[in-house]
Amino acid sequence: MIHCAIKSIGFFNFVVHIRMIKSMKIHNFSAGPSILAQEVLQEAAQAVVNFQDTGLSLLEMSHRSKEFDAVLNEAVDLVHELLQLPEGFKTIFLSGGASTQFALVPMNLLPVGGKAAYVNTGTWADKAIKEAKAFGNIEVVADSKADNYTHIPKNYQVPSDAVYLHVTTNNTVFGTQFHKLPETRVPIVADMSSDIFSYEVDMNKVGLIYAGAQKNMGPAGTTLIVVREDLLGKADRHLPSMFDYRIHIKKNSAYNTPPVFPIYVSMLNLRWVKKNGGVKAMESRSIARSELIYSEIDRNPLFRGTTATEDRSRMNATFVLNDDYHSLDSDFLELCKNAGISGIKGHRSVGGFRASMYNAMELDSVQVLVDVMKDLESRKG
Repeated sequence: MIHCAIKSIGFFNFVVHIRMIKSMKIHNFSAGPSILAQEVLQEAAQAVVNFQDTGLSLLEMSHRSKEFDAVLNEAVDLVHELLQLPEGFKTIFLSGGASTQFALVPMNLLPVGGKAAYVNTGTWADKAIKEAKAFGNIEVVADSKADNYTHIPKNYQVPSDAVYLHVTTNNTVFGTQFHKLPETRVPIVADMSSDIFSYEVDMNKVGLIYAGAQKNMGPAGTTLIVVREDLLGKADRHLPSMFDYRIHIKKNSAYNTPPVFPIYVSMLNLRWVKKNGGVKAMESRSIARSELIYSEIDRNPLFRGTTATEDRSRMNATFVLNDDYHSLDSDFLELCKNAGISGIKGHRSVGGFRASMYNAMELDSVQVLVDVMKDLESRKG
């Protein structure tokens, strides 16, 4: 019977069909690499076999070809449209992950001896601070580390002589989020790796945004940078060519061989975001998902959230079983597994549970998780 199915629909389509069936059964709450829409996965899979009827796989196609040049240009155009970038912003796609940008940002923006302000809200912000200290005077103006990063700091002052203020907008490990950018007169540099394209941002406040693709934009392997071009060229240090944003801008992200497939899939995902209502619609979806899960966390006597209510992340809901119910950890995970829930365990450094709910996640998947939480409660009762 399976042999007949393969023969009738073709091997490639059969594989895609099986992948789609499996995906409908699995609810992917992984923090990253994260969930992508089925139509994006299907089109990406086709490109691996035969890209746009060229007879070539995208994986073996020249990054200098007119076909991939069109992909790059569309990806850039979609970024500008979806983020509503003002004049003067440039967009590039690089390798090395967001962690590489921890060093490249101060390297490109901060003059020798210059000052930058940083807000420390978690693991990745802390690492960004460590890397930046090699390139200038880094002032940590706010820090929630003493409180185990359970809240976003408030009421801090940003030095007027700071070249920029760096914030990590969403804390994937501990589950906090800036729901809007801080008010400041200096340009904001934002690591938006896990919440870019999930809510509207006032780009007039921004000097630079960087984001690893694998949490809310595409697959692992490329990092998006959007930067105000007038901020570049002021760092009075030698920059190796591969580390100089200006060279990558001039070469349209193709100074060297770019990460072709991750850029392509990110472009497909940006198409999907636009098709489904753009960033405003993604924000509404994220609010609905987060309200559903947090309502159950607050209602269910077995569970409690781990972050300040006003700073809860819409992308990563972190929670634990209450002290009297820690013995039910394995029972809860088993129920999740039986319901097709994947990736629900918290980060290894903090434990507990984490429901990561990126743009492509449907509300139905969150409802499945809520139903499992209710099921555990009923079994305990």
